[in-house]
Amino acid sequence: MQRGIELPLCPSFQLGTFIMNLKSRFALAGLALLCACQANAGITLGGTRIIYPEKSKEVSIQIKNDGARDVMIQSWLDPESEQQGQDLPFALTPSLSRLAGNKQQTLRLFYYGKGLPTDKESVFWLSVQEIPQKSATENTLQIALRQRIKVFYRPSNLAGSPEAAVKALKWSALVEQGKRYLQVSNDSAYFISFGESKALIAGKTYPVKSEMVPPGATKKFLVPGAPATASAVTFDFFNINDYGAPVSQHVSIAN
Repeated sequence: MQRGIELPLCPSFQLGTFIMNLKSRFALAGLALLCACQANAGITLGGTRIIYPEKSKEVSIQIKNDGARDVMIQSWLDPESEQQGQDLPFALTPSLSRLAGNKQQTLRLFYYGKGLPTDKESVFWLSVQEIPQKSATENTLQIALRQRIKVFYRPSNLAGSPEAAVKALKWSALVEQGKRYLQVSNDSAYFISFGESKALIAGKTYPVKSEMVPPGATKKFLVPGAPATASAVTFDFFNINDYGAPVSQHVSIAN
């Protein structure tokens, strides 16, 4: 750890010179840190989500080290925030490993075969954290970076398809406490993930705070700044498909 800087009693011009030098040191340190981060590009994952079909013995995803230096990789699963405390009937391998610079490895996910609903999808978060090796130089700031992607467990006997589930969403417009909302009900067995969303109301466009809607759930999306007066709504949004690609959708919602 660097020692604290002690300020001696000094004339004002000396203090001013010290402050300017101190600012320059911080600016140079920031530039050096930026260059260091760019030189050690970190890891990338081979996808933005994982779909785990029930009949699969395992699923996998590639992890690539784009930097020149070796890093330690730690991986784990977490339940969705609304399902905290839920058991995790999965195994990850390797959960901790060393990945050489400019190399890649396969992370495998195994399901134990029981413990999850068979009439709807389940979702979890896969975290992959990069832990840099010890620096050869002193006074170097090292940061452990973490990436998170969703893992969807999909039973094999589900009716319909994810694409049909998006088309079957039920929409309505409502006003509560002077705020405009779009309400959506998902009667399917699939999770529906949203990307960019916007609403056209009375000739003006407003961003919509959309979020993932679980199977059988109803959610309300706030439309910030939209008028609370009754009017029809045109809603344009992107849903995210199994490949992580945004698919454009359009619905008209009567008030």
